[in-house]
Amino acid sequence: MASSDGFPASFYGEPGVLGMLSNGISAFLVLLQNFHTAHTGTAPAGVENILAGVHLILIGGVCQLVAGMLSFRKYDHLSGTAFIGYAALWGSYGATRIYFGASTQTPTIVPLPAQIMNNLSLSTNMTSNMSLTATMVIPVFHVCLSIKETAIAGLVPYILLSFLLAFCSATVNYIMPLVFGAITATLVFEAVGLVASSWALVVSGVLELLILIFAIYGSAALLGKGLTQRLVLKGFGTPLFSVLLLGTTNSSSAHKIGQEKKKNTKYAEPMALGFFCDTVAPFIFAFYSFGYMKSFGVGVAWVSIITVAQLFSSYYAHLRQDCYHTTKFGLHATYWLIKAWDEFVLSALVLGDGKVASGREAMVGNWFFVMAGVMLCVGSLNTDVLELIHNMLFVLLTLSTIPQIALQGYYIFFGVACSLFTAASLYCTFSRLINTIAEKSLIPVGHQPISSEMLKKALMCCRANQGDQEALTQTDQGSDALFYISNGVAALSALHARSSSLNPAFLHLTVPWVLISGAIIQAYVSRLQVTGGGRFGSVIPTIYVAVWATWTWFRFSGNLLQLSAEAAYGFTAGAIALLVINAFLMLIAAYRNLVLLFLTSVMEVVLVCFLLSTLQRLPYEFEIAMLALFSIICIYGALASLVNCIFSHRLLPMGPPLIKEKVRWESVPELPCPVANSRLTSSLMRIAGLLEEGGVCGVPTDTVYALAASCKNPRAIENIYNIKDRPAEKPICICISNVEQLVEAKPPFSPLLWEFMRNVYPGGISCIVSKGDWLFKLGVGPAYDRVGTKDSIMIRVPDHTVTGHLCDITGPLAITSANPSGEPDSTHHTMVINRLGHKLQGVLCDGDSNEVVASTVVNCLKIDEGTITIVREGCVPAVKVHQIFERVKSTMV
Repeated sequence: MASSDGFPASFYGEPGVLGMLSNGISAFLVLLQNFHTAHTGTAPAGVENILAGVHLILIGGVCQLVAGMLSFRKYDHLSGTAFIGYAALWGSYGATRIYFGASTQTPTIVPLPAQIMNNLSLSTNMTSNMSLTATMVIPVFHVCLSIKETAIAGLVPYILLSFLLAFCSATVNYIMPLVFGAITATLVFEAVGLVASSWALVVSGVLELLILIFAIYGSAALLGKGLTQRLVLKGFGTPLFSVLLLGTTNSSSAHKIGQEKKKNTKYAEPMALGFFCDTVAPFIFAFYSFGYMKSFGVGVAWVSIITVAQLFSSYYAHLRQDCYHTTKFGLHATYWLIKAWDEFVLSALVLGDGKVASGREAMVGNWFFVMAGVMLCVGSLNTDVLELIHNMLFVLLTLSTIPQIALQGYYIFFGVACSLFTAASLYCTFSRLINTIAEKSLIPVGHQPISSEMLKKALMCCRANQGDQEALTQTDQGSDALFYISNGVAALSALHARSSSLNPAFLHLTVPWVLISGAIIQAYVSRLQVTGGGRFGSVIPTIYVAVWATWTWFRFSGNLLQLSAEAAYGFTAGAIALLVINAFLMLIAAYRNLVLLFLTSVMEVVLVCFLLSTLQRLPYEFEIAMLALFSIICIYGALASLVNCIFSHRLLPMGPPLIKEKVRWESVPELPCPVANSRLTSSLMRIAGLLEEGGVCGVPTDTVYALAASCKNPRAIENIYNIKDRPAEKPICICISNVEQLVEAKPPFSPLLWEFMRNVYPGGISCIVSKGDWLFKLGVGPAYDRVGTKDSIMIRVPDHTVTGHLCDITGPLAITSANPSGEPDSTHHTMVINRLGHKLQGVLCDGDSNEVVASTVVNCLKIDEGTITIVREGCVPAVKVHQIFERVKSTMV
């Protein structure tokens, strides 16, 4: 139990304040422009639009992104998804304003052949019905064509998603539905205003004024709640409707309403955000493919921004140790970003149809996405039917963008696949968000296609026997699959014949494929590797970022720029340096596994080919073979890493490390206090004996580590204050193993309080109740005056097997967080040992804690009056506590 002076929620504040104000101010900026346009009849132009766009990006985009990130850290699924989603919306709309401002400059007009116009509408291949003359006049800034059409194509999916967010937020409170609902209506009239008269802008302006008003009130309510830790203004804590709470398991079920998922409550679930992004990007591509947009110059900004949001969903999945969604959303973000810039290059190319077609046909990188999509299908066999269908549609999507498909059918196939994928993603967004908020399956997603055991047996069929199955080592990380994918896409995209190096269309189109996957996405992977905390961290992906960036610059951009021989010699020196560095990477890989060692070894040969290319001595056939082999290793490495991480066992062989570390026991420093392993009964009895003798020990709980003392030894409880330097006026709570211990003590609790406690215990919620003589029956006896206050006491029932058994042996324990007063909580037994070990009699070691913040403290002293107060918001969100209480009250009526 953490001390109240270290209120965990204070680290995160109330990000809803920042999120709603960002929406309100952004709406106000657009409101001013809309009213001015409606009043004067003159639309903003030039610098005015550019400045408005910059402000929308900074306020509605960046500030709201911060609010979304903080919401994810507060385990707020809805706000995290909404704020990051709206950040992408305002950022994209701001970019569109900048495009509008830039396009009002007088463009340079030049005569161009009719075939160039074909490139501007390749997305439909419908130029046959256009009567083109031999020479046409088009603006050089043709990438800024279809700005209004692109804005409409981007706003429509946000309208649908914003409506879903408004509906879902109504199950939590009645302020956010008003804000999100007003945003939904505003987006409708903003889209209409792009093609209609000024009346739509007036209606949009009125709705934007409502957004501002609702946002200001909501921010004030949340700010008051954050400062006073109680609901000063109405609007939060009470949902518009409680339909999501119907059918919840009763209190006698093993899974209580307040029970939190282990290892997953540090961060909110990002799946809804990932599917949110998978709705926006394909919708824009569908509009483009069916010919509504004639250029992708503005669309690339919309898709790029939503891709950044999807990378955040992948990032938070990684923080939640969810390797499947880390890989899935990282792969999808890579695909959307590459396709966006691929279509942008097509929009900007000033080349004949023949060269563009031949350049596209020589590209093979898309085939790796097809194989990666199949790999995700295998991984989703362990989830549900909806996830499998979504992955199968992604495979269809990747098949539709194979460059070898003739242009006559390419974009029609792509548009249909995008439409199907959009529909599936929209349903996935709704189902994941609703089910996450309700913490039960209200929206059907289907059963698990194949049982885990059957899938394990199928994946292990290539191994000699079941005994070969082994647990993953610490060198394996959840981001390894994404590392192999990014390198595989880059390698296969870089593969080409000698004739392709002379085709400018191929060189232009290949740049985004190699640069984005090999450098940009791999830089993101290196960040994940740092977070994973492996021994060698992000060394390999960071070096490979440089490899693929250099490869792109010399092999593709260099040919287009026609670099001189002197410049090529500079790349020769760089290639030699990369060869030397990669040799050290091979040594690092030898500590990991054989697959990674093979990968780095082949990369060494690939770098030799790169060196030869700088000397104009490249054997193209040999390079093609090496890049193909590199890609094959990557697809197996991605599949094996993903499957092994999902099941936490080596189901698919990766090979043993060639170099194994030797543990030097003599170098282990002497610990400052006795330690015990929580998995051993003898260790648990040892810690119990130390507590019985009057010692203070560090113990794990279902939240963070705690200091514990037996209630049979009042002096030990006094020692806790000295150990922590805890102020004497701050009370200490008691910890028991189950509610039945309270029942036997017969405290004078009301039926409402009993029912509330049965719904939140065991779990990450602590209840403050009135003191009484019943504490002596509970076993607190000698410590009656040392725990709680004069009139009240806080009771913890951790949902932790070890702590529960310890309390059964020793009786009630007095506990508080295992950290010096005022410092962050301890989330690993090593933190307890290092910070307080020299003052303790023992530490029960249980590895990482289940949470990063302590329990949520609820004042139940006035529960019979129909009210409870959140004293401290911890691992269980305050809104969820109020949902539980409202549910309990409704069942007691």
